Amino acid sequence: MNKSNSALERRIGYSFNEPSLLTLALTHRSVGANNNERLEFLGDSILNFVIAEDLFKRFPKAREGQLSRLRAQLVKGVTLAEIAKEFSLGDYLLLGSGELKSGGFRRESILADAVESIIGAIFNDTGFEAAKERILYWYSSRLDSLTLQDTQKDPKTRLQEFLQSRQQALPNYEVVTVEGEAHAQTFYVECQIDMLKQKTKGSGSSRRVAEQKAARDALTALGLEE
Repeated sequence: MNKSNSALERRIGYSFNEPSLLTLALTHRSVGANNNERLEFLGDSILNFVIAEDLFKRFPKAREGQLSRLRAQLVKGVTLAEIAKEFSLGDYLLLGSGELKSGGFRRESILADAVESIIGAIFNDTGFEAAKERILYWYSSRLDSLTLQDTQKDPKTRLQEFLQSRQQALPNYEVVTVEGEAHAQTFYVECQIDMLKQKTKGSGSSRRVAEQKAARDALTALGLEE
């Protein structure tokens, strides 16, 4: 840990009555058996409920599928990692030597898990209402900018459903190369479908992101997306 937890408390807007809870929330499993996995489990459940409740109230005419897609967009690892980076959370993580060497303090999955662990820690420190208040504050700008237009399915899903509706073979995604150090890799992916002569391409910080971009390019080539 490079900085004091008190500095992190200022960033997240919450001061712990039991500082050891925050330390535990920042402790990755690579450190040992006493780690943040249980707090992460608890925080994940609280986060999903709080976001679901807010969306339910915010969009009274939305269908269940729309609400589910909005919630998935908000609680996915990429979004949680973005919030973690807003807190500079990587500077405060407690990692084992292996994770430190491989740049674990920058890894999206570790950052996302730590945000959920902090939520669980706040809940254990002072209860549900405090955790809810912090979640809604951290997410306020994202929640306020949402519209039901954001419930459109992701490119991979849309491409798959389009091909299935025409009894075509499913897309084939292939990672053609990976560049960069382990903590800052760029994935290059090609997508092949029978309806297009040429493969479409995508790149991103993870295989998932690269595949989504390749699928979007395929939808564009098929005239299904601008």
